[in-house]
Amino acid sequence: MPKNKGKGGKNRKRGKNEADDEKRELVFKEDGQEYAQVLRMLGNGRCEAMCIDGTKRLCHIRGKMHKKVWIAAGDIILVGLRDYQDDKADVILKYMPDEARLLKAYGELPDGVRLNEGIGGGLDEEDDGAGNDYIEFEDEDIDKI
Repeated sequence: MPKNKGKGGKNRKRGKNEADDEKRELVFKEDGQEYAQVLRMLGNGRCEAMCIDGTKRLCHIRGKMHKKVWIAAGDIILVGLRDYQDDKADVILKYMPDEARLLKAYGELPDGVRLNEGIGGGLDEEDDGAGNDYIEFEDEDIDKI
């Protein structure tokens, strides 16, 4: 039998489920920071985000958030802008859905930003009825089958 030399296994690396999402203070942007919405995840701790100022930036997820805070497409994040690279930024904070709604209510986010509440993302709104996923068959169509 091999000797156990480590301090633990997979479960130790996962750590305890620290409840960060209880109630934290809402963080507003400061100088050198910008709000952004994640367009897509690129892997390797990077994502592509559309900042509120209209610039598409390649964002790097900082090590403190890596594997602890899961970021998905459509999330609202706070990024730190770089002085020397305008097309790149660093993810500082991910806003929970209720925090993003509060930011929009306070006027920090423009009205054009669409907030995704979960995977569905605004299913309670009816667009124009063109997206129906069912087909109606007449009785004569069924008889032909």
